[in-house]
Amino acid sequence: MGGRLPLRRRKGYTAIEGNLREMEPIMAKTARPIEDVRDDVVDIIKQIRPAVQGDGGDIELVDVTDEGVVMVKLLGACIGCPSAAITLKMGVEQSLRDNVPEVTEVVCV
Repeated sequence: MGGRLPLRRRKGYTAIEGNLREMEPIMAKTARPIEDVRDDVVDIIKQIRPAVQGDGGDIELVDVTDEGVVMVKLLGACIGCPSAAITLKMGVEQSLRDNVPEVTEVVCV
């Protein structure tokens, strides 16, 4: 072998190196100040809000945690609406996660 690593070890090293490269976007996501993340969340909620209000409801931002959890309050017709959970996850959460990569989850409080 003359000082060369066996092929198996090279693959392991490459996998570790690859995993570190894959983690770079995750580490970069947390580098933004939470205030900037919150501002982006506010902007997206402003865009979503007219659709929610069009159905007689409303959405209000309560907080954004350091872990990327967005807490909102659903108001008006959203209270007790059987579709509210679907709207929250498939509409609000998906839109926020698509536009603000730091968002990990949206919860109703």
